Amino acid sequence: MPRTEFTARFRASRQLLGTFVKTPTSHASEILGGAGFDFVVIDEEHAPIDRFATDQILLGCRANDIAGLVRVPSSAPSAIQSVLDCGASGVLVPHVASVEIARVAVAASRYRGGARGFSNSPRAGGYGTTGMWAHIEAQDRDIAVLAMIEDREAIDVIEAIVAVDGLDGIFIGRGDLTVSLGAKSASEPVVKDAVARIMAAARNAGKPICIMVGSVDEVAPFRADGASAFIVSSDQALLRASANRIRAEFSAAVN
Repeated sequence: MPRTEFTARFRASRQLLGTFVKTPTSHASEILGGAGFDFVVIDEEHAPIDRFATDQILLGCRANDIAGLVRVPSSAPSAIQSVLDCGASGVLVPHVASVEIARVAVAASRYRGGARGFSNSPRAGGYGTTGMWAHIEAQDRDIAVLAMIEDREAIDVIEAIVAVDGLDGIFIGRGDLTVSLGAKSASEPVVKDAVARIMAAARNAGKPICIMVGSVDEVAPFRADGASAFIVSSDQALLRASANRIRAEFSAAVN
C-alpha cells in the first residue's frame, strides 16, 4: 500500500495491518515495509525513542512506502506538531479521557480550523519546496489523528469524544483500560463490556477503530464488531518470537 494512501483507507475503514516499533533505528520500519505491513506505530510513549530517532524511522518508512504513525508521549501540541513536521502519517494520542483533550489533539494536528504552527521547511513540506497552501491542504488531507481510549473516565463521555470534529478515529488501549478498571486481565467482563461500549460509540459516530490484538485469532471477532485497523505485536516481540522458535528448532535438530 502506498504510504500516502493510509489515511484515506483508514477513514474508509479499510482493513489495515500494523505493528509497534520500539527500537530507535530505521531498520525495523524498512523490514516491515518490505514484508508488506501497511503501517507502523513509532512508540515515543513507552520506548526510548526521541525526536531524532523518530525522524530516522520515518525516513525508513518513506524509503519502503509504509505509513509511519507516532504514539506521542502526551497530547501536548509541541509533541504532536514536531512528529508531523518530520513526516508522520498520523498520531496516536494517549489517554484521551475527555472532550477537551481530544479537541487539543485535533487542533495541534490541523492547520485549517486548528492551531498547528506553520512550517514547510521540514521533511513534511519538502524542505521548503512545497508552497504554503499546497502544504496546508496536503497535511490536513493526509494526517490521521487517533484518540487512544484507555481510561475509565473516557468511557463515561465516549459518545462525546468520538463526536469531536476532526478526530479521524480511535485506538482502544485494552492494557491501560484493564488497569484503569481494576481488572486482572482484558478477558474480564468489565473490560469486555467497556470495549463493546467504546466500539459501539465509534460505530455510531462513523469513526474507524484501531485495536491491538494478542494474536491474529482476535482479528475476526473484533472486525465483526467494527474494527478495521489492527496492530499485531511489535518489532521487539517479533524478534523475540522468531529467536525463541529458531532456538527451539536448533535444539531439536542437534539433540
